[in-house]
Amino acid sequence: MPEKTTLMDFNAVSELVKDEMSEVDALIIKRLSSDIALVNQLGYYIINSGGKRLRPLLLVLVAKALGYKGEFHINLAAIIEFIHTATLLHDDVVDKSDLRRGNETANALFGNAASVLVGDYLYSRSFQMMVEVENINVMKVLSDTTNTIAEGEVMQLMNCNDPDTNLESYLDVIHHKTATLFEAACRLGAIISGANLDTENALARYGLHLGNAFQLVDDALDYSADAEQLGKNVGDDLAEGKPTMPLILAMQLATASEQEMIKNAITEGGLEHLTEITGVIRSTGALEQTMAYAKEEIERANSQLAYLPDSAFKEALISIAELSVNRSN
Repeated sequence: MPEKTTLMDFNAVSELVKDEMSEVDALIIKRLSSDIALVNQLGYYIINSGGKRLRPLLLVLVAKALGYKGEFHINLAAIIEFIHTATLLHDDVVDKSDLRRGNETANALFGNAASVLVGDYLYSRSFQMMVEVENINVMKVLSDTTNTIAEGEVMQLMNCNDPDTNLESYLDVIHHKTATLFEAACRLGAIISGANLDTENALARYGLHLGNAFQLVDDALDYSADAEQLGKNVGDDLAEGKPTMPLILAMQLATASEQEMIKNAITEGGLEHLTEITGVIRSTGALEQTMAYAKEEIERANSQLAYLPDSAFKEALISIAELSVNRSN
């Protein structure tokens, strides 16, 4: 990170593109609209449930940092948010989650069938909107991204309840499931700005490393935050039998009996030994190692921003990366 960069807080970053993000919000509401009442009801619920619009924000900031003067960044930012929201709706059904961002999940409130079907509606609406941009490169990025996310979901499902999942497999999942949408948002901002291929690829790598770090921090917080801070139930990953980095690292350093306890918890799911397992994660330094890896990813991300000219928007991108590893939810 450049020494002279003054880090912004999230409010300062948001203020920088306040008008653009207001347009994104307005477009989201407009294009969410359907003649089907349940689509409107459930869609508005999840869209207005307290998310920071981080992925759309990245797209807008990249476009602004590259001097983009058009309007397609608004459309694409809304598409990115629709895709993200669709993945949340489907994720919560698969994971049987009942709490997200401090609120009841849509599936807990409206049922699994409605959540899956409205998620499908958001995906299809996204593809309608991307056609309107009339840019084959944009369509390729977004279609490839949605396919990669779906692969990531299947990969995670295969890893669930498998205590032999290794770090390589885990990192492959978070790349597919989480980081690829960050990567796409940043790449799209570069594409519509007419950036050269080197710059486009550098900004895509920024998004990829940021997305990896973001998920690593999420997985660490699952064992270090409280439910009120986190906005979801602590220990959800363990309850679902997900072998995330804190668990994988803890098993490498734990005693034989502790390893057996963690393996059984992953295999069976549930929270019977959450307190003991959290203690092992802390005593082995697994949380610190996970956060150290996340911080390395942030350094990799910010190193890619050398391709951007100096501006407040570049500083905002650096700040977002730093903020992503210094958060409590």
